[in-house]
Amino acid sequence: MLQAVINAFKIPDLRRKIIFTLVMLVIFRIVAHIPVPGVDRERLDQLLQENQLLGLLNLFSGSALRQFSIAAMGVYPYITASIIFQLLQPIVPRLQQLAEEGEQGRAQLNRYQHWLTVPLALLQAFGQTQLMTQQGILSGFGLFNGDTALRSIAILLSMTAGTMFLVWIGELITENGIGQGLSIIIFGGIVASLPTSIGQLFGGTARENVFGILGFVLLGLITIVGIILINEGQRRIQVTYARRVRGNRQYGGQTTHIPLKVNSAGMIPLIFAVSIMVFPGYIATLFASSDRSWLREPAAFLARWFDANSLQYQIVYFLMTVGFTYFYTVIIFQQQKIAENLQKNGGFIPGIRPGLPTNLYLNRVLTRITLVGALFLGTVAVLPWIVARLTGVQTLFLGSTSLLIVVGVAIDTMRQLEAQLLMRHYEGFIK
Repeated sequence: MLQAVINAFKIPDLRRKIIFTLVMLVIFRIVAHIPVPGVDRERLDQLLQENQLLGLLNLFSGSALRQFSIAAMGVYPYITASIIFQLLQPIVPRLQQLAEEGEQGRAQLNRYQHWLTVPLALLQAFGQTQLMTQQGILSGFGLFNGDTALRSIAILLSMTAGTMFLVWIGELITENGIGQGLSIIIFGGIVASLPTSIGQLFGGTARENVFGILGFVLLGLITIVGIILINEGQRRIQVTYARRVRGNRQYGGQTTHIPLKVNSAGMIPLIFAVSIMVFPGYIATLFASSDRSWLREPAAFLARWFDANSLQYQIVYFLMTVGFTYFYTVIIFQQQKIAENLQKNGGFIPGIRPGLPTNLYLNRVLTRITLVGALFLGTVAVLPWIVARLTGVQTLFLGSTSLLIVVGVAIDTMRQLEAQLLMRHYEGFIK
């Protein structure tokens, strides 16, 4: 492993990509510490521990929300815009056509996603600042107050600009660095917050619960191994291409395989499920202190029902994660049009007729293997609650999701470095 790292730095262009990625991460961390004025940090820390939606947003902002900086929203508005366009592609013919037009079509889709990110970022910035103002965390904000209107507009524009700046940095990393830029930014934020999280785990009264901490660490290691196995797990479907002769040349005749991944959806189902589950609680927070009883009482009911520490919440959360895993996997699989492309190129699965039978066969296999991935993601979703009950150690919300991101990004980045080294006849990371 160490020799592979040394070999990577010996290659000038690969060394340049690694250094460029590190420099962009340093710039990101600097921006993440430029705070919005008038923030009460102590009350903000308390709110982040209580509000799960803000915990999710803090994760995708690379812990910038904990500082309530100009980059407090991170790249979450862009991720939301990307998910919206992925869901709209099977519905809107124009978007489907652009997706099939190659590099130029994808560039146009990416431009549309950037345009949608701006209003989404403005709306999210307004929602966050309103919540902070109601909770007494942010002072001097009032968009419809003549005395604070200009200050409020400046805050909203600064936060929106911070999000677009991070999106731009992520795209620069994708083009000129190593790994997928947006994932690297989220990865860097999670890793940067690790020292604080470890200090909270082993500090204070937690020292008295030694066996609980050991159990927590053991479950964390088991989770990491499970994430690696599920992310790398795949079912290989054998494919044979018919032999064709054109002139004096012969084409086809070889055998290959289609890798169907156990977890094709990644962590997107977790984002879907948690966004829907915490939204009622977020609404309840906004109206809990209302003077009107017809608003306050329903808000109190929502707060009780959607309490993250309750059993019914965790059951519904688990089922929604499993359901969204199947939903997103089907959408991605349909967009790939594997059976249609096989038929066009003269490929077939032995024992399965080309066309519709092949499509039905692949769907049947994908449904079976996705069950394992869906149950795993559902378990990851409720794992912090389970760990807290088993060990007595209160874990940070989305701790298992953070592990899923960190391990997935690390594996993907290592693969890219591996490919770069093997292209230059160096021994890679994986032996």
